[in-house]
Amino acid sequence: MSEIKFLLNGGNISVNIDPTMRLLDVLRDILGLTGPKEGCGEGECGACSVLVDHKLVNSCIMPAGNVAGHEVLTIEGFSGEMRYKKLADAFAGAGAVQCGFCTPGMILAAEALLNKVPHPDESQIRRAISGNLCRCTGYNMIVQAIRTAAREGAGLW
Repeated sequence: MSEIKFLLNGGNISVNIDPTMRLLDVLRDILGLTGPKEGCGEGECGACSVLVDHKLVNSCIMPAGNVAGHEVLTIEGFSGEMRYKKLADAFAGAGAVQCGFCTPGMILAAEALLNKVPHPDESQIRRAISGNLCRCTGYNMIVQAIRTAAREGAGLW
């Protein structure tokens, strides 16, 4: 067991854990953050996506010890931001949400993209969400939602 300290959703966190424990398990089981989901458990579906230092990562394959001294942002922490509201409204408006299982990961993938490229083209959007699977909605509506958020949220990213 080791004490792991990191910034989580804007606040300092210290947990005494096995540093090889999956970040997903720490977030869900120890810290009670259920936005990141257990999907494939192999880093292929993106349901467990979080941002570490503004970079999209699959928390199901990241050892929690790797976030020591870093900033982790989950959908719970992001949901209070105006950028989240623009993305969530755009997803709802484009019909890009059905079951909602993939939505937190998709929104964080969009946030990671828009922080780097505030006005992405379609191929940049498709590349940015390519690690996130959606079985219900279809990617055209998700791409449209991200384009809308980028356009309507000009200046936020």
